[in-house]
Amino acid sequence: MVKWGRWSAVAAVLAGMISLAGVVLGGIFAGSLIVELVAGAAVGSVGLSLAARRLPNWVVAPISAGLLGAYTIVVLRVGAGRAELSEPLAQIARDSLVNGIPRLLTAMIPVEPAPDTLVVPVIAAWLAGLAGGEIAVRAGRVLLGMLPAVVLYAGALYVVGPNASVAGWTTLGFAGLAVVGMAVSARPKNETELAGVSAATRAKVRGRALAGAAAGLAAVLVLAAAVGPWVGGQVAATPVDPRKYVEPPQVDSLDESPLNRISGWALSPEQRLLEVGPATGSGATGSGATGGAATGSSGAATGGTGSTAGGTAGNKGRKVRLRLAVLPDYDGITWRVGATYRNAGRVLPTQPPMPDATVSNVHQEITVDGLTGRLLPVVPTPTQVTGARVAYDAATGTLIGSEQLTSGIKYTVDSQVQTPDYNLLAAADVPSGDAVARYLAIGDDVPEQITRLAEQLSDGNGAAYDRAAAIEAFIAEHYRKVSDAPSGHAYPNLAFFLFGPRGQGGQVGTSEQFAASFALLARLTGLPSRVVVGFDAPAAGGTVTGGDAIAWPEVLFDGLGWVPFDPMPKSKNPRPVEEDFIPKPTTPPTPPSEAPTVSQSASASASATVLAAGAGGGPGVVLVAGGTSGSLLLVLLGAAVVILSMRRGLRRRRLTSGTPDDRITGAWTELSDALRLAGHPLPRHLAATEAAAYAARPAPPKPGRLRRAAPGRPPDDAGMDVFGTAGGPGDGTAGGPGTKADGTAGGPGTKADGTTGGFGAGAGTGTLVVERPAESALPPLDQLVAGINTVGFAPGAADDGQAEQAGRQAVAYSTALRARRSWWRRVWWSVHPGPLRWHR
Repeated sequence: MVKWGRWSAVAAVLAGMISLAGVVLGGIFAGSLIVELVAGAAVGSVGLSLAARRLPNWVVAPISAGLLGAYTIVVLRVGAGRAELSEPLAQIARDSLVNGIPRLLTAMIPVEPAPDTLVVPVIAAWLAGLAGGEIAVRAGRVLLGMLPAVVLYAGALYVVGPNASVAGWTTLGFAGLAVVGMAVSARPKNETELAGVSAATRAKVRGRALAGAAAGLAAVLVLAAAVGPWVGGQVAATPVDPRKYVEPPQVDSLDESPLNRISGWALSPEQRLLEVGPATGSGATGSGATGGAATGSSGAATGGTGSTAGGTAGNKGRKVRLRLAVLPDYDGITWRVGATYRNAGRVLPTQPPMPDATVSNVHQEITVDGLTGRLLPVVPTPTQVTGARVAYDAATGTLIGSEQLTSGIKYTVDSQVQTPDYNLLAAADVPSGDAVARYLAIGDDVPEQITRLAEQLSDGNGAAYDRAAAIEAFIAEHYRKVSDAPSGHAYPNLAFFLFGPRGQGGQVGTSEQFAASFALLARLTGLPSRVVVGFDAPAAGGTVTGGDAIAWPEVLFDGLGWVPFDPMPKSKNPRPVEEDFIPKPTTPPTPPSEAPTVSQSASASASATVLAAGAGGGPGVVLVAGGTSGSLLLVLLGAAVVILSMRRGLRRRRLTSGTPDDRITGAWTELSDALRLAGHPLPRHLAATEAAAYAARPAPPKPGRLRRAAPGRPPDDAGMDVFGTAGGPGDGTAGGPGTKADGTAGGPGTKADGTTGGFGAGAGTGTLVVERPAESALPPLDQLVAGINTVGFAPGAADDGQAEQAGRQAVAYSTALRARRSWWRRVWWSVHPGPLRWHR
């Protein structure tokens, strides 16, 4: 009976230690469900080992596995009920077991108890209890049996990382339970065993015991002295967050820059995208426009003034603005999302309240119709989502779904709208420093006209809001919105939108160009800005179509957050840009009063040189110059030979040395170097498949011969570019730059075949064209892409055959790309020292 009591106490200690691991993990979970389920797993697994202590070992494991399966089903059902999942249990179980670990490490904190976030901790707790119970309770090795519980507790601390408060009392309790377990498992003295032992022997036994205890104490003290300072230093250190090693959910290429989709939606204004229910709640319609300043409430509801406390009576004819994506990153070519999405449950973290802001709540039901991608439009900022599994970016308040959107998906969103006091805008400043560097970053080579326009708009406007208002008013007064403007917001597109001749398609665009131009000009004047894409939905409920899609800019102000602006035109007859923006003339250099002619200067210099050479006794000037040039030429040739040899050795090492993974990586590096040598470096953000598509069209066209197209011969044949004399849409009348041969609108620099080319008119009679030699397609890169994906997602799985194919494709591509260069560029390609240092 005494033994049963002792082992029951040991079992209780083990169950308590495992339950404390659940308490630690509960620091990042919402609610106490995770703690309850881990404690249940601990009691069940350890209790089974205690109850079956007298049964054979081979019987306990199958029984425990069966109970674990039953308990896992219970956990899945409870988690599905909490998360309101309607999928079949088998599908939920498969998804949870396969994706449990990445979902747990990428979930937003606080983590919602769901099947995929609960199943891994519960199974780990059961296995730790089973192992600890078998070793400590059945085998009697208590100290060794505590090791699984220690590992589980350490794992819980690692998973939590810096995302919860310090687990001080929990750790002390864990250590205290370990001491209790060791104490209750100690065997009492048995006097009958020492009955026949002499006093001398007893003294020797006690002496050895004391010596062992003293040696152990000394070892503990030495260890404490050696490790104690390091342990003490780690107490205040920030633990490592394992989440940084796991890639969170990413948007697809379709959603990376939804600003490109504005023009497509504008061309199909009747396309049904969403069905929205009435926006109910306090202040559901926002505060409306505020003159020429910001509109709405940080991109929330816009429409008439006033608000409604519920229902739809006050919403008739008004709009509520849904936010689809926020684009903070611009490189001169594309505005991108750049968000970090975390798997989230129904309840989302609320944003900290801004001072003097009016807070209102909006409830809305949204049904997807024709909208594609993964981005979910919502009224900002969402606080609760039901009906869809989502990932959430807290910095922008945007959502993406776990799967591609399909017609019929329905979800309900509760949002909290904070409306700052816009009366404070006039005196508000904008933040600066590293925290907002990404909102001020622009690409290289900004067109000079855009820079001058930004300087003109900021001249005399020292306050931040004055600069923003000046940009907003200028764009709204000088440009016209059209639905058939070509898509694009790179520097050439924005320059043509801002300064292109009206008769040739300039100074008109969709909200894409209006918002992108405002944001770029704002950054050039020191205002942190971003572009937002969304929809104007009827506040009373109804259909959202392609014509409701809109992009708008926002500026970040201290104490007010992101404030939206409305640069869309206010008049149907905007003033021409030329009336208010005249580029500053370039001051010509002042000529000298008596400038000598070129022939006089050259004769005087030559005469002086000859006289100086004749007066001296040294070698002639020609001899010295020739010797110096020859020595320099020899040095350059020697350097070229050395670089060429080193480049060949580098390629040989990359493609033939190391494991297959190393050789495939080397082949990818060869591809990167080739594109960089061609002046078309590979962007780092592209995936392997996207990089291959990017590499398929890197080379600029070879020089061609300018000629006039014969009448009747279409100038858009293969290998011919239109460079435009006066000729319009195929008939020789006035046309815009880049007008296509069929008379449809092109863009700035559009060729007759619709691809990007130089400025010019259409394919009318007498059009100038450039004949270029035909070029074959570049070699494929499919095997190289497959190999690099294998290296990235399945390290060690690549074989020698894949490495050889990847190397051959990289070399073939580099050779073909080099062959497209002119002869002197091919020579420079071979002796360029860049690849020797680019990847160090």
